[in-house]
Amino acid sequence: MAASEENSALFPIFVLTIMALPLVPYTLVKILNAFSKNTMTIHCQCSVCSRSGKYGKSIFKRISNFSTCRNLTLVLLWIIMVMLIYYIKHTTHEIKVFEPFSILGLEPGASDSDIKKAYRRLSIQYHPDKNPDPEAHNYFVEYISKAYQALTDSVSRENFEKYGHPDGRQGLQMGIALPPFLLNIDGASGGILLLGIVGVCILLPLVLTVIYLSRSAKYTGNYVMHQTLSAYYYLMKPSLAPSKVLDVFIKAAEFMEIPVRQSDREPLLKLFMLVRSELNLDLKNIRQEQAKFWKQHPAFVKAELLIQAQLTRECAALPPALLCDFRRMLELSPRLLEELMKMALIPHAAQGHGWLRPAIGVVELSQNIIQAVPLSARKSVGGSSEGFAPFLQLPHFNEAMVKKIARKKMRTFQDFRNLTLEDQVELLTKVAGLSTGETKDVEMVLEMMPSLTMDVTCETEGEEGIQEGDIVTMHAWITLKRGSGLVASLPHAPYFPFHKEENFWLLVADSVSNDVWISQKVSFMDEAVAITAASKAIQELKEGSGASLKETNAAVREAVEKVRSGSRLVMCKFQAPAEANYNLTAFCLCDSWIGCDKKTNLKMKIMKQSRAGTRTGPLSEEGAVMEGEIGEEKEEEDGYDDYESEYSEDEEDGQDSKRNGALANGAVDNKGNGSSSESSDKE
Repeated sequence: MAASEENSALFPIFVLTIMALPLVPYTLVKILNAFSKNTMTIHCQCSVCSRSGKYGKSIFKRISNFSTCRNLTLVLLWIIMVMLIYYIKHTTHEIKVFEPFSILGLEPGASDSDIKKAYRRLSIQYHPDKNPDPEAHNYFVEYISKAYQALTDSVSRENFEKYGHPDGRQGLQMGIALPPFLLNIDGASGGILLLGIVGVCILLPLVLTVIYLSRSAKYTGNYVMHQTLSAYYYLMKPSLAPSKVLDVFIKAAEFMEIPVRQSDREPLLKLFMLVRSELNLDLKNIRQEQAKFWKQHPAFVKAELLIQAQLTRECAALPPALLCDFRRMLELSPRLLEELMKMALIPHAAQGHGWLRPAIGVVELSQNIIQAVPLSARKSVGGSSEGFAPFLQLPHFNEAMVKKIARKKMRTFQDFRNLTLEDQVELLTKVAGLSTGETKDVEMVLEMMPSLTMDVTCETEGEEGIQEGDIVTMHAWITLKRGSGLVASLPHAPYFPFHKEENFWLLVADSVSNDVWISQKVSFMDEAVAITAASKAIQELKEGSGASLKETNAAVREAVEKVRSGSRLVMCKFQAPAEANYNLTAFCLCDSWIGCDKKTNLKMKIMKQSRAGTRTGPLSEEGAVMEGEIGEEKEEEDGYDDYESEYSEDEEDGQDSKRNGALANGAVDNKGNGSSSESSDKE
């Protein structure tokens, strides 16, 4: 009976231990992450973002942010743990030390006569002949008799003094941590123990393995379905126009799993009338185009209309059920767009190059979804290749205000950013008609927008120039500056209801051939990771070139200072192609802001490989590899330094391949870029 009670007391302790091992560390990590996120305000604090409630601190917002399935499960597990602790504390008895004087009710050092009197008195009360209760009999044998022997018998007293018990050394007792109702089954303890071992050691890991494998067979490491990747890879084409990327994006299997209800028909019809101008329908055959649109798979129709609702900011009138699907699609969009970007950059050609045109289209679509700007706003207007889309991401701006500003010869967004603070305030208040508070909101967002600079070099280790077949190492330092002084920041995106970090894509591509030679994702959010990566890369480079330890440490310290000041290092290696002069373009594209991208022209001279291993021709006066370095190919300060959007060039796809390739991949630069490229080509 005692063993059964002891085993029953072990079961809640066992359960408590199993729960506490993963729960306590996970909770500590959650708390530390929550505090680290609140240490610095890196999100937009304009009035539009405040009204959106995205970063609000009201009690209702905190409850809604906290009330996720994961957090509620965490709270429930902690409640169960507290209940187990309370149960163990009030039901588990402390282990009693064998004290013979205390058992007989005597003070230590009592005489032999007092010991005999106490023994007789307790015998009358607990002896089996006087008390038939089994518990009384057990207490008499285990405690009273042994206590009397320990104080009167010489051998028992010696055992008690040596080992603390009249019976001598006590063996180790072990119990089974199972509930008592299982152990009370006669003769079933061994079978229950066997079942427990089989269940915990074999069946439970097997079930968890089956669940994991079934999920991993369906999803990738980025929690995107394999079916989605297959569809994206199949539908990705080298000539895919940016305006057509949306048609590929909505083919995700995740969107197919969103239910299409009968009650969604009427709200989707109303939404169709609101966004019809953005669907690229032929107005001459509008009835046939509409019928063709509604003949698509219902899931595709719903997905495209809901994405257009985000782009046109027409989601306020959606019913609750459709609004829930709308938020689900926006939540999935960043990771789906990232995978779509990877499908555009994955090597397709025999040379192992990705495609530039669809990659630019994916970034443009990501920018528009995050900022809730229509794709039609990217059509070239006046001198701006981006149209008026960059202005629409600013708070309180609309198309009419952009037209008013354009009359003041402010044709590009970069021209507007280059104005002094006084000129911007005067333009916003007197021309655009914004109030003082609205002007402050615009200035606040402009201070958060990133300004990028790039320093790109290519070289071969220990050689003066590049021959075909050489392994070329590219070093690219990307520097980010903001008016607010922050490096890591969240974009101004009041119409995107979820947390979104800025990501940048570095692409080195040939705009004419549509080939992407190098692609790398860059983030400015985690400084510690960037320092570690830059230090390791510089150290390996210096050690490979035979530099001394002092030179290596100095180079590493310099790289660390650059990273802390807002720069990121990207190092890639590639094999030099065939002998030729290559006019490449380095793009740094942001997936969250419109009009903040950067590009620069690069000229690479590949020489013919010599048979003897020496260079076959003299080097040019400008240098062996990078004839047009960043400093020589800088764009004009007042020019818009972004690539040209291709949204307005879709109808020209049927022209000759050379012109089509140049336009399709953004090879037509704006102002400074165009003149710089032409001049370098003439040289």
